Amino acid sequence: MALSSTDQPRTTKSTGQRRWSAPRTLALVITTGIVAALVFLAVRPQNTMAVPDGARAGDLSMQKCDYTTEAGTVRAECGILVVPENRGDQASDLIALPVVRIPASAQQPREPVFRLGGGPGATNMTFPQASRLTAEHDVVLVGYRGVDGSRRLDCPEVTGAMHTKGDLTGAESQRAVTMAFEACAERLTRQGVDLTAYSVAQRVDDIEAARTALRYPKINLLSSSAGTRAAMVYSWRHPASLFRSAMLSVNPPGHMVWDPKITDDQISRYAQLCAADTRCSSRTDDLVASMRDVATDMPRRWGPFTINEGTVRIASMYGMHHNGRGSAPLNAPTVIDAYLSGPRALWAMSVLGDLQLPSSIVWGEFASFAMIDAPAAKSFYQAGGGTGSVLNGDATDFLWGGPSGYSTVWPDSPDNAQYRTPRPSTVETLLVSGTVDFSTPAELATDELLPLLPNGHQVILPELGHTADFWAHNPDASSHLLTTFYNSGEVDDSRFGTRPVDFEPGQWTMSTIATVLLCVTVGGSLIALALLTAMVRRARRGGYSPRAGAWLRALTPIPLGLGAWFLSALLVWALGLTTFVAGATVVVPAVGAAVGLGVTAAWTRRDRPLRRGLVVALGGAVAGAALGHGAGSPFLATLTAIAGAAASANLALMILESRLRGPRSARA
Repeated sequence: MALSSTDQPRTTKSTGQRRWSAPRTLALVITTGIVAALVFLAVRPQNTMAVPDGARAGDLSMQKCDYTTEAGTVRAECGILVVPENRGDQASDLIALPVVRIPASAQQPREPVFRLGGGPGATNMTFPQASRLTAEHDVVLVGYRGVDGSRRLDCPEVTGAMHTKGDLTGAESQRAVTMAFEACAERLTRQGVDLTAYSVAQRVDDIEAARTALRYPKINLLSSSAGTRAAMVYSWRHPASLFRSAMLSVNPPGHMVWDPKITDDQISRYAQLCAADTRCSSRTDDLVASMRDVATDMPRRWGPFTINEGTVRIASMYGMHHNGRGSAPLNAPTVIDAYLSGPRALWAMSVLGDLQLPSSIVWGEFASFAMIDAPAAKSFYQAGGGTGSVLNGDATDFLWGGPSGYSTVWPDSPDNAQYRTPRPSTVETLLVSGTVDFSTPAELATDELLPLLPNGHQVILPELGHTADFWAHNPDASSHLLTTFYNSGEVDDSRFGTRPVDFEPGQWTMSTIATVLLCVTVGGSLIALALLTAMVRRARRGGYSPRAGAWLRALTPIPLGLGAWFLSALLVWALGLTTFVAGATVVVPAVGAAVGLGVTAAWTRRDRPLRRGLVVALGGAVAGAALGHGAGSPFLATLTAIAGAAASANLALMILESRLRGPRSARA
C-alpha cells in the first residue's frame, strides 16, 4: 500500500535523502536518552564514596551541607573519614566513611553526642531525632563500615536465595541461604575485602578516629539496639574518651538470638493485658493459646493463595517488637489482630514478609558484625533452638540460618574473642528498656549488664517496646531524659507515663491490607487486559493516527506493565511458586510482553508491517525490561523495568521505521 501524503518523509530536492521532522527527532533523542540512562544505572558502581587521592588513615575533610531532621532541614557539616580496613594489618587498604556533624545551637556547646544506631546491617546516617538534642550538644554520625562507606558488604546471593526458595525457614531454604553466604564471602574475598575487619571493635575504633579528628576531648554516646553492643565495647576499649553513655533497647553480649522462654513470657504479658481489655478479651479467652494454635497449625492457604507459615512467624516476631502504631503496618496490636482474624490477615503478613525481609539487611555486614555471637547461636541450637515455643524460634533461624547456618562458613574476626561476655565499666551509663520489648528484653540488661556498671542507672518504661516506641511515645519526655542525663548525670523519667496497649490495630489491619492487595492486583490485571484488547482490535481495523499513536505509545506502558506484573503476581501466589514476585523472572517477561504488544498496537497502521513490528517491539521491550529491572532498587525495579521496556520498544520501532522509509525515499 502506498504511503499517504501525510506520511511521506520529507526529502531534499538534490539528493532525495530522508530528513526527519523535529518531533520525530526529539522523540528519538528522548527515547535514546532514557535507554542510555538505564544502561548507566544498571552498570554504575553501587558506592559513589571513595578514598580521596593521597589520603592517609585518620584524615577527615568536612564541608557545609544540609541534614533532614524531624524539625526540618538544618545546617550541618558533611565529610569523609579515612580509616584502615583492618587496623591489625599494616598493609591494609584504606576505606572511606561518611561523617555528619549537626552543630549545637548554644554558643558554648557541651560534650557532643555520637549516635550509634541499630541493625546490624543498617545505616548509621539516618537520625531524624537529632534535633531533640542539638540545643546544647553537637550531634555526630559516623557511617558504619560495610554499610555506609566505600566498601559495602552486599550479598545479592543471599537475597536471591531467600527470594527463590519460598518459606524463609524451610530446610531447603536454609541450606540454600548458607551456600549463598559462603558464595558471597568467597566473592568479596576475591575482590580484596578483608571480612575479618568488619567487627564490632573496628567499628568502635572508627568512631574513636572521628572523635580524634574532630578534636573532641570527650564525647557522649547515644546507642540503640545492636548499637548498644558497640557502645559497650567502646566503654571497654576507650573509657577515657567517654563522658556519658545512654543505651536504648540494650543488647548485652550473647543475645543476638532470642530466648524462646522470654519471648513466651512476653506474649503471656500481652495476654494479661488482653484479658483486661474489653475488645481484646471479647475475641479470645486466652491469647497465648490462640496464638500458639495459629502458629502451630497455620492455615496453608487463603482461598487460592499460599501462606508461608515460617514467614508469618518471622514477621510476627518483628512486629511484636513495637507496641505503638508508629511502626505500621507491623506492630504488636496489628500482629495480635492478625492471629485472631484468620487466613486473610495471615496471607497479608506472608506476602509483606516475603517482599521486605530478604532485602531489609546488608547481609554481609550483618554476618560480620553478628559473628561475635556465633558461640551463643551454637549454644542456642544445641539446647534445642526455639522448638516448643509459641513462635518456634523462626526469627532466630531467619537471622542465623539454623544450626548449620552462615556462622559455619563466614570468616570470624580475632577481634571478637575478648568481647563475647560482659565486662565492667566505670563510664556513667543510662540503660533504657521497655517492659514489652521482644527484641531486647529489659531483664537481660538488668541481670547481666547493670551489676557491672558501678555508675549505671536503668529506666524501665511501662508498656513500651523496642527503640521506635521510645522515640514515638512522648518526644518531650525522651528529650528531657537524655539531655538531663548528659548535662548533669541525673536520671529523670518523670515525664513518661504508662503507654497503654491499644488492641485496636487502627485502619491498616492485615485483613485490610490483604483486601487492598487483592483489589489492586485483580483490578490492575483486568484494566491492562481490557486496554490491550481494545488497542489490538483498533490496530486490526487500521490503527491510530500518528498523533494518537504517539500518545498511546508514551502513556499506556505504565498501566499495561503494572497490570501484567499484577497478573503474574496473582499466578505466583495462587500456584505457590517459590519465585519472588518482584524478581526479574516474574517482572521482565510479563512487562516485556505487555508493553511490547501495546506499543506495537499503537504503532501499527495499514502502511506498516505488523509482524515485523511485533517482533522488533517485543524483543526491544523484553531487553529494555531486563535492563530497567537491573537498574532499579528492589522496590522500584518494576517501574524502571516498565520505563526500560517502553523506551526500548519505541526505539526499536523508530529504527525499523527509518529503515522502512529509507528505501522508499531513495526510490522517490
